Amino acid sequence: MVAYVRTVKTASGATAVQIVWSSRKGSRKIEHLGSAHDDARLELLKAAAEQRLAAGQQSLDLGLDRPGSPGAPLEIVATRSAHLWEALCTAYRVLGFDTATGGDEVFRDLVAARIIEPTSKVDALRVLEETGVESAGVSH
Repeated sequence: MVAYVRTVKTASGATAVQIVWSSRKGSRKIEHLGSAHDDARLELLKAAAEQRLAAGQQSLDLGLDRPGSPGAPLEIVATRSAHLWEALCTAYRVLGFDTATGGDEVFRDLVAARIIEPTSKVDALRVLEETGVESAGVSH
């Protein structure tokens, strides 16, 4: 059974807030929470509906110390699309492009970057950087 909050316009012009429970077989149960004639009341009714849906559900404490306040977004400290990059490099090798190009890694990086995001050759370095890959063509 799936439950969700929906809003519907009433004949009087108000907006009704309802919780709908539906099953895969098509049966539904609708609980009417109230009607609102302004945005503030509508938001209150939606919040009440969400609370009702969440009632009785417990949170799973994994014992992890989280920075910031509960519900705050976590800081992203690094990103890398390792699986995507490895898949592209494997496909490149399987198709024989590495042999055909004499193992030119700069060309491989350019091809993979343009598969990830079709853009200019100049912009390929940005794509590689955002993917978390250090290009073979960049010397430090």
